[in-house]
Amino acid sequence: MEFTVQQIADLLQGKIEGDDQAKVSSLGKIEEAQTGALAFLSNAKYEPYLYTTGASAVIVSEKLKLKKPVSAALIRVADPYSSFSKLLSYYQTALLASKKGIEEPCFIGNGSTIGEGHYRGAFSYIGHNCTIGNNVRIFPQVYIGDNVTIGDNTTLFAGAKLYSNTVVGANCTLHAGVVIGSDGFGFAPQPDGSYTAVPQIGNVVLEDNISVGANTTIDCATMGSTIIREGSKIDNLVQIAHNVEVGRHTVIAAQSGVSGSSKVGNHCVIAGQVGVVGHINIADKTTIGAQSGVSKSVKESGTIIQGSPAFDYKQNLKAIAVFRNLPELQRDLDQLKELVRNQTEIRDIK
Repeated sequence: MEFTVQQIADLLQGKIEGDDQAKVSSLGKIEEAQTGALAFLSNAKYEPYLYTTGASAVIVSEKLKLKKPVSAALIRVADPYSSFSKLLSYYQTALLASKKGIEEPCFIGNGSTIGEGHYRGAFSYIGHNCTIGNNVRIFPQVYIGDNVTIGDNTTLFAGAKLYSNTVVGANCTLHAGVVIGSDGFGFAPQPDGSYTAVPQIGNVVLEDNISVGANTTIDCATMGSTIIREGSKIDNLVQIAHNVEVGRHTVIAAQSGVSGSSKVGNHCVIAGQVGVVGHINIADKTTIGAQSGVSKSVKESGTIIQGSPAFDYKQNLKAIAVFRNLPELQRDLDQLKELVRNQTEIRDIK
């Protein structure tokens, strides 16, 4: 695909400095881009590359003041990073739009319907009585169980697995290896020390505009639904347990886990390798730092916590600073104890 700088500027509602008819056919990093590529500049430390880049056009801030002449055409916008992200989204959508039709072999069960403009990759499987919307893209080796509902414009990448009765909204992206609706971890201890599985008869509901990263697993509810609310983004290798509820526009980074029946609020940020215990509530707009262990409910909106067990972020930083000095503090304490002991002995002698 090839566009002029003017077409891109119109799309981003930006202003052009330079050749508005220059052709752009690819996207690239400002430090690596060559002729025909479009780059962007949002971080000031990369500004020197603006004056040496081989890119045909660069998206920059409308407030940027040039220090040297620039050979590339400039597209000035309010927020270069957001504008470039918007452009990447359009580019990805265009690539996905080229995927249409049905590859063989694939299977669709009795009573299932699928909308217009869809793509079904080879070896994909759709169970019975499923309802799948328009422009849905199902890549090779995707498994969709019985009674699944999928909204318009949703993409399931290769190897994604949706158990029966799963509900997925519109404009969702499920990356390769995702498993939605597997059994929650429920086992009842028996008198002889063994465990008996507790049937997990609920489902998973993903609302609209959800992104789920590669190899992430979201367990079905024991009863009712495990729910991921609208707009939430979940990274790769995340575990969401049974009966969890994740609020709207919450982000969860890789290798984190949320235990059963916990509720995470709206607009929360959970960094990488965070563990959340079961049956607690996390208030709206909570931020949890990386490698934290959350063992009790967070009740106040806007709280920032870190550590294991997690507590106030600033207090945690102070605690870490003290911890680093523990050997020296121990040495000083030993010296003080010795000094006190000597003074006591001298006093006793007198």
